[in-house]
Amino acid sequence: MAQGRVIVVAGPTASGKSALALALAERQPGTVINADAMQTYDAFPILTAQPTAEERARVPHALYGVMPLSETLSAARWRTLATTEIERCLAMGRTPILCGGSGLYLRTLMQGIATIPDVPLGIREQANAEWQALGPDSFRARLAEKDPAIVARLKPGDRQRHVRAWEVVVATGRPLSDWQVEPGTVAPWRFAIVLLAPERLWLRQRIESRFDAMLEQGVLAEVQAVFDRAPDARWPGLKAHGTPELFRHFRAELSLEKARQIAIDHTRQYAKRQMTWFRHQMVPDLVVDPQSAQSLEGVAQYLTKTEV
Repeated sequence: MAQGRVIVVAGPTASGKSALALALAERQPGTVINADAMQTYDAFPILTAQPTAEERARVPHALYGVMPLSETLSAARWRTLATTEIERCLAMGRTPILCGGSGLYLRTLMQGIATIPDVPLGIREQANAEWQALGPDSFRARLAEKDPAIVARLKPGDRQRHVRAWEVVVATGRPLSDWQVEPGTVAPWRFAIVLLAPERLWLRQRIESRFDAMLEQGVLAEVQAVFDRAPDARWPGLKAHGTPELFRHFRAELSLEKARQIAIDHTRQYAKRQMTWFRHQMVPDLVVDPQSAQSLEGVAQYLTKTEV
């Protein structure tokens, strides 16, 4: 692998990460690499606030809209994709700039992850079928007998992670929690981590105004196009904030205003969880207030000063 420095722009949703990463990429020059799980999927460019065509024309972007909604993107798989893009950037003499709010993905890239053997498709399908047949509570109780450590960390209704833990123990004979504590391969690059830490009220207002802007930009048609295809509710890409609420609106279960408010509330709650995760799980090199007019200049000066 090529040696070099990787810039990480992290923070909660709607905090201005994409704009900062874009501006830094123009100065470096660099390539913006997506580190947000939902922005990896291809069907919701507006809803997931992916870079616009104009922004992509200004600097190269990678790993945005590259997967169908039906595919599962694990932290390990994203790490592989991101590693390829980072190596490509460095080989071209460009600065890789990771941008996103999926903290677990970033930590997996920087600190490594144990390599879990591939699970046969038949076992995965059987695990999903058993979740449906048993129901969340009984499935969770059964998993707790095999892997109590992982169950203690999972929310009761998180189908995807419960099924993943079960399929791993069936396929490998070892609990997922055992695999997770094994040391992984640490990335060979130097990371400069910039964390956007906005004031709470400012971020709440940003989340609301951004969702309203999405409505003006045509997000209803974008989501309806997927809804009309009658997708499988288990598709991972359907977890994008706003999708469940707008689907309920299309089923005449919610008014548009009610769907809008619930989606905004859920996004605010998610942003709060993101910020808590970053405070406790990541040690940034620089913490930035995105409201500051000097943010870009201060970050650029810091990165220039600390570059080896």
